[in-house]
Amino acid sequence: MTRKIIHVDMDAFFASVEQRDDPELRGKPVAVGSASGRGVVAAASYEARTFGVRSAMPSVTALRRCPDLIFVPHRFEVYRAVSAQIRAIFRDYTPLVEPLSLDEAYLDVTENLKGLPSATETAAEIRARILEETRLTASAGISYNKFLAKLASDQNKPNGQFVITPAQGPGFVAALPVSRFHGVGPRTTEKMNRLGIHTGADLRERELGWLTAQFGKAGAWYHAISRGEDHREVTPDRPRKSAGSETTVEVDLATPAAVEAAMLEQADGVWRWIEKSGGRGRTVTVKARYADFRIVTRSRTLGAPVSDRETLHAVSLALVRSLFPLRDAIRLIGVTLSGFEEAAAENLLDLL
Repeated sequence: MTRKIIHVDMDAFFASVEQRDDPELRGKPVAVGSASGRGVVAAASYEARTFGVRSAMPSVTALRRCPDLIFVPHRFEVYRAVSAQIRAIFRDYTPLVEPLSLDEAYLDVTENLKGLPSATETAAEIRARILEETRLTASAGISYNKFLAKLASDQNKPNGQFVITPAQGPGFVAALPVSRFHGVGPRTTEKMNRLGIHTGADLRERELGWLTAQFGKAGAWYHAISRGEDHREVTPDRPRKSAGSETTVEVDLATPAAVEAAMLEQADGVWRWIEKSGGRGRTVTVKARYADFRIVTRSRTLGAPVSDRETLHAVSLALVRSLFPLRDAIRLIGVTLSGFEEAAAENLLDLL
């Protein structure tokens, strides 16, 4: 049976909630976050995005691009409450809901509870109910697998939806730049470009063995998605026990400064997920793989959950500095935040 998958993505969720609750912010460039020198943008309204302001951007850069940018502090308790409202709507249509974060989720509506004739009609009705009940807009992607549904949800943002049928899937992927593929980050994009892979069509021309040799286990995934294939099921109620980010660097890290810079980049990736999800963990772990492939880890469990980016930075730096002086160059560096409290884990199930 061909699956019917919907990916629902709220439009500029944090910023839209703030604009909804404060009429003075409507129509203005708004960023959720801190305007301090070390602050980052957690979310940006569409008015701010026209100036090039994006989430995870340093606040100083955002203000340089948009001097009239209005910063507001985050209110995660409000975002979580709205997410619970939206998740309740989803449950009216299918029990197969897989939350990804506070503002997005996959739904398998192959057999929807309302008996609606198509996934397109189901997505439209869900979006209409979200607007009616929360006064917020959502975009949706509809397709026969998760990979394409997520790509489709970006096509008609904000407040739109887009369908990719089984007949259209391979051609749609072929025309996209690989930088648009979810799961292909900047470093992998750069490597693919160096190897002459710029589009899905370029990727599809490469044999499975060659992709595996170049990208390891991920090669099989790239081989499949270049053909519009993704057999992953929508998995409901999957609690997150940790949030981690790691990377294998192109050039081995041979100095403490290089190691620290790479580690902080990974810590920022973890914090972006934490800000988006509202999860909180108490244990920070730094992982390093040396050039000879020996792996070392260092962990520290705090008395309270990590509540800000600066604390995550400070603990991660202290842990990685325990590896100095370096016994060898480092080829992989990563940071993980774990030890989510029971209540936090329950919240993560209710993200959307």
